[in-house]
Amino acid sequence: MVTLSRSLVAQAPGDQRWLRVEDPSAAAACRGAAQALAGRLQFPEARTGELTLAVTEAATNLDKHASQGSMLLRITRDGGRPGIEMVTIDAGPGFRDAKAALRDGHSTSGTLGIGLGAIRRLADFFDVYSVPGPGTALVARFWPGSQAETAGACAGLVRPITGETECGDVFGAVETAGRLTGVLCDGLGHGPLAARAAMETVAAVLEDPTGEPAALVERAHRRVSHTRGGAVAVVQAEGRVVRFAGLGNITAAILANGARTGMLSVPGIAGHQARTIRQFEYSAVPGAAIVLHSDGISGRWDPATLPGLNARDPLVVAAALLARAGSHRDDAGVLVLKP
Repeated sequence: MVTLSRSLVAQAPGDQRWLRVEDPSAAAACRGAAQALAGRLQFPEARTGELTLAVTEAATNLDKHASQGSMLLRITRDGGRPGIEMVTIDAGPGFRDAKAALRDGHSTSGTLGIGLGAIRRLADFFDVYSVPGPGTALVARFWPGSQAETAGACAGLVRPITGETECGDVFGAVETAGRLTGVLCDGLGHGPLAARAAMETVAAVLEDPTGEPAALVERAHRRVSHTRGGAVAVVQAEGRVVRFAGLGNITAAILANGARTGMLSVPGIAGHQARTIRQFEYSAVPGAAIVLHSDGISGRWDPATLPGLNARDPLVVAAALLARAGSHRDDAGVLVLKP
């Protein structure tokens, strides 16, 4: 039996909701979604009020200051008790001075300028990443009561193609005895059948993650022949050593010091087409971030335009990449590991 010190799996469709925030009325929808999730988790009334205030401030900021704003509200179970994560992304214009934007009284539109500062005070965890041009990624976590926030070693985001509620991209990650293993699968097509293929692929990898990445990909390939199949990639980080195996078009890279090192996959479709599954070994400097993403995020993003991103919280890294290169015309999934 494998003992898992920590595990992470993509949220079920009912545990998360993406909302477009492109007009003032969106704030009410965001507030209602937050209240519904808080009610499911039996948040105390006072904490629910703080959550909805933060969500309203974030939605109002997106409407007033950003273009193509989106908000994700989802349940996170990465802690002693379930909590709620809020993620916002937009297409710009970004902040010239993110630290100044967090100070009460700072405003670029004549308002009181208390939105970001209020969100930071209300949240148990808060981080924001912004550079002029590409836009802003904001992450906040809320627990129902007193709970210590611990640094996460991994985080992921999935967003279904416009018009679908189930996403065909699914991620998972586990820590076992100093080894961090992550898997991302892009199920073939979209909707429930793609989601089922991806979920079964990830489950096949995580049921016993102690093997080498190539062996885990091979196991998943054998298990999911009754599904649509999909592209799958598995990465393991142990110290500075990174082992990787991929089948299909999952993009994989090590992000550090303003540059990225790509990792190689072989052509194929898990469950249907695979010749020789190969494994490769790389090295990662301290502080590096390991990124896996589906083709719903363009592989053309330039790390030089995202300075210092690899040093941020894994969920901030994932959100910033989705904001910069994500498409609404395809399922999008990204997994970030920071061993």
